[in-house]
Amino acid sequence: MKNILYVFLLISQVFFAQNGFEKGNVLYQKGQYQQAVEEYENVIKEDKLQSAELYFNLANSYYKLNKVAPSIYNYEKALVLKPHDEQTLNNLKFAKKLTIDEIKEVPKVGFAKLIQNFTGIFNYNTWAKIAVGIAFAFLLSFIGYYFSQLTLSKRIYFIGMFVLLIALVLSVTAGMSEKSHFDNDRPAIVFSEMSEVRSEPQKAGSAIILLHEGAKVYVMETVGSWKKIELTDGSEGWIDATTIKEVK
Repeated sequence: MKNILYVFLLISQVFFAQNGFEKGNVLYQKGQYQQAVEEYENVIKEDKLQSAELYFNLANSYYKLNKVAPSIYNYEKALVLKPHDEQTLNNLKFAKKLTIDEIKEVPKVGFAKLIQNFTGIFNYNTWAKIAVGIAFAFLLSFIGYYFSQLTLSKRIYFIGMFVLLIALVLSVTAGMSEKSHFDNDRPAIVFSEMSEVRSEPQKAGSAIILLHEGAKVYVMETVGSWKKIELTDGSEGWIDATTIKEVK
């Protein structure tokens, strides 16, 4: 009986969440962006629904209201769930044009860049699925090798096993690398109109940089009410934790 009740509640929750999402879409189409924001936010808060489409639509609504930080924040949330989505990336570029700060992004070079470019093709869940598929193919090749009577067939299956084994190791390694990067990567968006980055985790620390609403930073560690951050240009400092909001 408890299991049936649980399933019923789950179905009801999904139904009402979807209903709220559709209401938000209708309001957005009518140009009622603030009401659309309220509907989308209610879905996230009350129904705890997370989807790339939901965050994308919420970000679009905030963008229409010229609310820089919330729009960028929700585009980033959408990209966490659906990396490399072209439409989200394109809209994010437009949202970033509304920011004041022009922080250069220092690209990685050399071997580290090549590794990141390769592992970043898929997220860690996709790499795991690829690894399972390759492992299954390896098993089939082994069965073919074991039961084959012809020397040529055995050689073909053996070579196939060798190639698949290398592919399996690469996919597992790439997946582990992406999982580590996902866990350690802590992007955050500045929500305060202005926020000073200081040399120490206290107000007595000297101001290094002045950041404005919508700037993207990366959280490295937390000390009390302060967070050590790194900017895309490699600069580091401490910022009041209440002025930023972590994406993940």
